[in-house]
Amino acid sequence: MKYLITIVGPTAIGKTSLSIIVANHFKCEIVSCDSRQFFKEMTIGTAVPSTTELAAAPHHFIQNKSILGNYTVGDFEKEAIAKIDELFLTNDYVVLVGGSGLYVNAILEGFDEFPEIDPAVRESVNTNYEKLGITYLQEQLQKLDFDYFKTITNENPQTLQNPQRMMRFVEVSIGSGKPYSSFLNQKKNNRSFTPILIGLEAERSIMYNRINQRVDIMMKEGLLAEAKALYPNKEMNALQTVGYRELFSYLDGDLTLEFAIEEIKKNTRRFAKRQLTWFKRDENTKWFDFETPYLTVFTYIKSIINNS
Repeated sequence: MKYLITIVGPTAIGKTSLSIIVANHFKCEIVSCDSRQFFKEMTIGTAVPSTTELAAAPHHFIQNKSILGNYTVGDFEKEAIAKIDELFLTNDYVVLVGGSGLYVNAILEGFDEFPEIDPAVRESVNTNYEKLGITYLQEQLQKLDFDYFKTITNENPQTLQNPQRMMRFVEVSIGSGKPYSSFLNQKKNNRSFTPILIGLEAERSIMYNRINQRVDIMMKEGLLAEAKALYPNKEMNALQTVGYRELFSYLDGDLTLEFAIEEIKKNTRRFAKRQLTWFKRDENTKWFDFETPYLTVFTYIKSIINNS
């Protein structure tokens, strides 16, 4: 039997460290499913594992794409499943680690299949967005798929500001004549592995303090210089994310640097809260405090293996 040891949790909680220790213990490799760490131009702001960490265990899907390309969760599912199947040819264990819930779900359950959309519909939605802005997309989704609009508003409101995602929701709703959400939660693809889900968490005050400290470290390591280098491409979808967006506003002259840094901290804390909400929905995840001894985690993993 093959086991995908999956480590999830909010940002800055210690997933990378645990994944390396687990990978070394089970003598296996790591597949990253952090959607921000795919891009080679983004290093400091995405907390990419250090060269020491990368050398400590084989990693896959770290800085393997460019922000200039179009890379979707569907693309990731196909490539990651192919890599995982390849790794299982020589090992019974693979570690999956990351805080991007949608990408984790794509690996564990399969990605929903959507109908082909007439290019004319896609062009029309894009043209209207360029003329009318993000409000057009929000209003269309609210009209065409109110339940999904409400779900996004409550669980992941930053998605409402993501034009690529919003255009996709609207074009599928218009092109198919059905709500976008009607294509979600279809029968998933069968997987050739047994997932073992591990969640890391901490008291909220501790989690928020770790986030604040990480942002300060990022700034000292040169996050502002990294943002300046990426500024000419600031409209790229990959860069519509916490840590870069706020510094772009500073570079635009809309915020002071001090305020931009505080906004990064605040928005990262909000992001971490949403991550926890997402991952807590899966009752199969075993949650551990981030300071739990590694032996305790190993004991749990082995108990699942022995009982399966």
